[in-house]
Amino acid sequence: MKTIKLLSGFALIALLFTSCYTEVIVDDYAYDNYQEPITVNQLLNSYELWYIDINETIGYGETPFLQMAFTVSFRNGNLFANNNLVGIGSQGNGYGIQIGYYNAYDMILDIDHDIDGYDSFDVYQIDHNTIELYNPFNDTSYFLHGYQRSNFDYDYVFYDNIQYFLQEYEAWEKTYTSNFGALNEFDNENFLQFLSGGNDNNFRSSQDPEGTNPNSIYWDYSGLYGVNDVNGNMYLKTLTLDYDYFDNEFFELSIVNDQRVELYHPSSGTVYEFTGRGYIQYLKVGQTTDRSKTSGEKKRKQHTRKKDNPRENTREK
Repeated sequence: MKTIKLLSGFALIALLFTSCYTEVIVDDYAYDNYQEPITVNQLLNSYELWYIDINETIGYGETPFLQMAFTVSFRNGNLFANNNLVGIGSQGNGYGIQIGYYNAYDMILDIDHDIDGYDSFDVYQIDHNTIELYNPFNDTSYFLHGYQRSNFDYDYVFYDNIQYFLQEYEAWEKTYTSNFGALNEFDNENFLQFLSGGNDNNFRSSQDPEGTNPNSIYWDYSGLYGVNDVNGNMYLKTLTLDYDYFDNEFFELSIVNDQRVELYHPSSGTVYEFTGRGYIQYLKVGQTTDRSKTSGEKKRKQHTRKKDNPRENTREK
């Protein structure tokens, strides 16, 4: 009986010690891969270019300089932007022009824009190359995707936004007409103008003599224009001129260079070339936009449906 009790005692002690034992596992992988959180400055400087995907915008407000730019860059307190498609990829070594200054701290980005003045944003990192700039003063978020200049597809941005390229000259002058093709009414049109602002699809045309100064052109006709893609060919577009009181004119649009376009008129078989006159540099440093073209300020148009922003504004307006 004593022997049984003694054995039972040893068994109880062993059970108690076993139940109190806890295995501690050290995750060397997690420890070795731990990274300190980066600062907002490090985040903004992690990519040379931030492409603004205008169709991802959330909210009903607008921040003018973000609505205009294709890319922005943050360089040692200086803010750069590619506002124009003319020269994109070469202007400012790919950064574009300087449009202001910035200060970044505590995931807040303060902007001092050359034209628009002060603005401020809350910065959120969405993934490894996407940030959200939330403007608490208009409750609107813009989403920016990061790239290095070496892997940014400037050509894609150019050809995906041809309608804005056409707006970057005061006028397009006809400088070539092929000696083949049937006679047609468009033979008499010597100037075209594509207006920014408003519906973003207004055009005008003129029969003034070639060589007329863009500031002196009398615009005979007006209407709406549309640029559309051609399946399977990124470099070819279609251009439709919908005149207010006449029939439409339809063309295949090709880019010769960033100052000259080719229009092929299928109905007559005629080829035209138009050369840009009066380049408009949007938001030139230290100046307001200087132009005689009777149009609103250029801005990129959001083609997705606007919706409420779920972000909570924690700052007073």
